[in-house]
Order: sequence, then structure tokens, then C-alpha cells
Amino acid sequence: MTDEEALNYVNTMAKAIDLPLDEVRAKNVAMHLGRTFGMVTALKQYPLAPEQELAEIFRPSPFPVVAGKEGA
Repeated sequence: MTDEEALNYVNTMAKAIDLPLDEVRAKNVAMHLGRTFGMVTALKQYPLAPEQELAEIFRPSPFPVVAGKEGA
């Protein structure tokens, strides 16, 4: 992803969700998007098995039930 592609994507998405974004902020967001894309590209070179993907294994605990609260 080039810097120009990242900036075009950010501006397009901001417009799609009616998010006011000035030029400086859009460039900063695009810079971070480009960095994230670079990290993902590097990580995709090393595929992991399902048992190595902690996000696939992790299950959050349910919220505790509090007596006297609505829905409890």
C-alpha cells in the first residue's frame, strides 16, 4: 500500500461515514494505517496453526451477575 493509496482510503472512508477529517489528521491516520499494513504484511509470512493463534483460543469470562440489577 502506497502513502497515496492509504490517504485515499482514509479520505474515502471518512467521507463514507460522514466523519469530518482535516488534511493533517487524515495524513496522520493514513501514516498509521500504512504502518499497520506493513506489520500485517510481515506477519503474514509466518502462518500459525490454529492452536498457536491465541485469539482463536481465548474466550472471555462472562460478566458476573449482580443481584438487584435489571436483567439479573
